[in-house]
Amino acid sequence: MVKEGDQSVTLDLLKQKMAEFSKEREWDKFHSPRNLLLALVGEVGELSEIFQWKGEVPKGLPDWKEEERVHLGEELSDVLLYLVRLSDVCGIDLGRAALRK
Repeated sequence: MVKEGDQSVTLDLLKQKMAEFSKEREWDKFHSPRNLLLALVGEVGELSEIFQWKGEVPKGLPDWKEEERVHLGEELSDVLLYLVRLSDVCGIDLGRAALRK
């Protein structure tokens, strides 16, 4: 994987890394759009659990502990990576699609 600070992170880089990761593990046969969507929804659920009982949370998360921030970053990353992989498998250029919105 890319070490933090080595280079800029782009959607294309993430797409490439996810494709390599999947191919190395022979997971492509499992990465159908349906399966990836279900995995993405599961990760969104895990992300939701972080906020579930916190009430309103101010921008910047000023009262959060460092381990809570780290956990949030991990779950946000999981959501992003599944979304990038899903868009790649579906043949959608996610960056261009987002700019068209």
